[in-house]
Amino acid sequence: MTALSAKPAVRTAATSDYTCALVEGPWQHEFVSSGGSRFHVAVAGPDHRSAPLVLLLHGYPEFWWAWRAQIPALADAGYRVAAMDVRGVGGSDKPPSGYAVPARASDVAGVVRSLGRETAVVVGHGTGGTLAWAVAALYPGATTAVAALSSPHPARTRLSSRAAFTTAALRELAYLQVPTLPERALLRGDLVERTLALGAASPLPADVVELYKTVMRIPFAAHSAAEALRWAVRSTPRMDGRRFGTALRHPLGVPALQVHGGRDGIVRPDRADLDAMYLAPDLRYELIPGAGHYLPEEAPDEVNRLLLNWLARVAPAPR
Repeated sequence: MTALSAKPAVRTAATSDYTCALVEGPWQHEFVSSGGSRFHVAVAGPDHRSAPLVLLLHGYPEFWWAWRAQIPALADAGYRVAAMDVRGVGGSDKPPSGYAVPARASDVAGVVRSLGRETAVVVGHGTGGTLAWAVAALYPGATTAVAALSSPHPARTRLSSRAAFTTAALRELAYLQVPTLPERALLRGDLVERTLALGAASPLPADVVELYKTVMRIPFAAHSAAEALRWAVRSTPRMDGRRFGTALRHPLGVPALQVHGGRDGIVRPDRADLDAMYLAPDLRYELIPGAGHYLPEEAPDEVNRLLLNWLARVAPAPR
C-alpha cells in the first residue's frame, strides 16, 4: 500500500496508549466531549452547582498533572476543580488539525458546558495561560474570571515576541517551526528536558521530567505540541491570526490575575504586564521573585495562596 492510498490514523484517546497520563491521586479521571472530540479531565472537589468550577489548563511540554499541587488545595477550599489535557495532549484526542488558539479556546468553552456548568474560572499556565486569556476574550459568557501564570497577554506576544520572551526561548520557538525535526527531538531526543531546564529557576526532579517525556511519547502527542506552537508564529500575518489579534484588543469584562516568576527563563516578567494592565481593567499582578517559569510546581504553596486569596474575591466558595 502506498502512502497516498493509506488511510490516516484515527487520533483519538480511545486508540492511543495514554494510560501513562492517568496518574492516580486525590482526584477522579473523566472523559468529556467538546466539538466532536473527547477530552480527559482530572476532577476533584464538591460536585454541586453551588461550588464554583475552576478549570486548569497546563502549558507546554506538560500535561494536566502539572497542577497536582493545586487540585487538592482548591478542592479542599470548596471548589469543583477540573485539570484538563488540552487538545493533542495526554488522554485527550489528537486530531491532525485544529491547533489554532481560537479552536482550542472553543474546546475549553465546550468542556465547561460538558462539565455541567455555564461558566468557570479559567486558570492557565504558560501556553495554557495564552489559552485562558483567549477563552476570556472569545467566550466571555463562559468565563467568570481568568488567571494566567507565566503567560503574558497574547496581545503583547503577537505585537512583539521579542519584548515578551527571552532570547533563548525565541531560539527554541524558531526551531519548532522546522518540519519533522522537533517531533523527533520531543520523541527520542532531549527537547522536553531542555525546555523544562530552560524555564525553571532550578532543575525539576528527575522523575517529574521523565514522566513528562513519557507522556510526550504518546502517539501523535509530539506532533500536536509542535503544531500548536507553529500556529502561534505562522498565523501572525494570516487572516485568521489577524482576526484573533483584533478580538484580543477588546478589554476584558471579567477579573484577571497575572502571576510571574522573577527567574523565568522563558518569559520576561519585567515586560509581561504592559498590555494586560490596559486590556484587563480588573487586574491583579503578582511576582514570585525566586521562582522560574513552572510556577505550579516550583512555587506550589505560594501559587495556592495567591489563587485562593484571589478566588475568595472573584468566585467565593460556599462556606
